[in-house]
Amino acid sequence: MVRLLIADDHRIFREGLSRLLRDHSDMDVIAEVGNDTGVMSALHVHQIDLAVLDLSMPGKEGIDLIVQVKTTYPQVKILVVTMQNGDVAALRALRAGVDGYITKDNAATEVTTAIRQIMRGTRYVCPMIAERLALIAADRTGRKQAHECLSEREFRIFEMLVAGKRGADIASELALSEKTVSTHKANILRKLDLHSASDLVRYAIRHQLVAA
Repeated sequence: MVRLLIADDHRIFREGLSRLLRDHSDMDVIAEVGNDTGVMSALHVHQIDLAVLDLSMPGKEGIDLIVQVKTTYPQVKILVVTMQNGDVAALRALRAGVDGYITKDNAATEVTTAIRQIMRGTRYVCPMIAERLALIAADRTGRKQAHECLSEREFRIFEMLVAGKRGADIASELALSEKTVSTHKANILRKLDLHSASDLVRYAIRHQLVAA
């Protein structure tokens, strides 16, 4: 029996996924939570084999939460189920230590397969993203894209800027000063060789980091 934790801030999706998984005799949903604090509390209280995590929940940034879980509870497997279907998001999650990555579009058909494969000791990445990652790995140029040189914090702020959030909002959400956010923004623009927030949006669309 695989003991599962489901973490997603959308209650309807969380409950629907829970009902789907409980229909399988080899799976038991032990806890459902909607934020990063709930994840860590559930892992402390319950004996969890695998955590199904969304990348975008209130609180700690998704990659930071993955690192915290893997550091504190290294025995717990992590399957990311997210709306983020870009190569960069998947690569960041896999590098942070997740055991599987699927999109919400395909969750109903793939989640049980993913869980079982992960519990057998192998990673699972949904075919669409796996194919694109294979193409990236096969690239013989060996050159990194500019955005791959951003730190985890810089990439998170980059995403928020592209989403149209103001410096004050970013500072509040990430518990930083506005001056620190401004410094990060300047570093991001410098690393990407760009000059404005509009340039960031165009860069993100060009590199398929957001939907056009």
